[in-house]
Amino acid sequence: MTYSIDRCPCEESPRLGAMALHPVAESVPRARHWFRKLLTPYRPNCSVDDCVLLLSELVTNAVVHGTPDGPWLVQVEWFRVGTSLLVEVHNPGLPESVRLRRPDADDAHGRGLLLVASLADSWHSGPGRFGGTVVSFRMAGAWSAP
Repeated sequence: MTYSIDRCPCEESPRLGAMALHPVAESVPRARHWFRKLLTPYRPNCSVDDCVLLLSELVTNAVVHGTPDGPWLVQVEWFRVGTSLLVEVHNPGLPESVRLRRPDADDAHGRGLLLVASLADSWHSGPGRFGGTVVSFRMAGAWSAP
């Protein structure tokens, strides 16, 4: 796993940080730990716990559903866009395979995007700029207006 922090985010360069994770189950708790550690100093108004939960769901989905042709990494980036926090998770899967499910009460899986849809102000999936798929969520009002 590698990570970076962008010390001077601005309107022209709004990225706050990034992580590259190996597509293994152990990367999910690492992502939670480092995301919390790297996001907290920015003091967002939104719940850091909610953001960590949503990141965890998207990284889990990326690890489980990524469909690579060769070696790959899960790419995570987070941005300050105006007063919103935008978090993107990239994987080599197919964008059309991302869908919001309505699992039955006894289904063991399928609630990740349902959590994202219910806690985030918005979410999106589609083709990623690295190829493959990006799934993102936005937390509006994460920071006060400048």
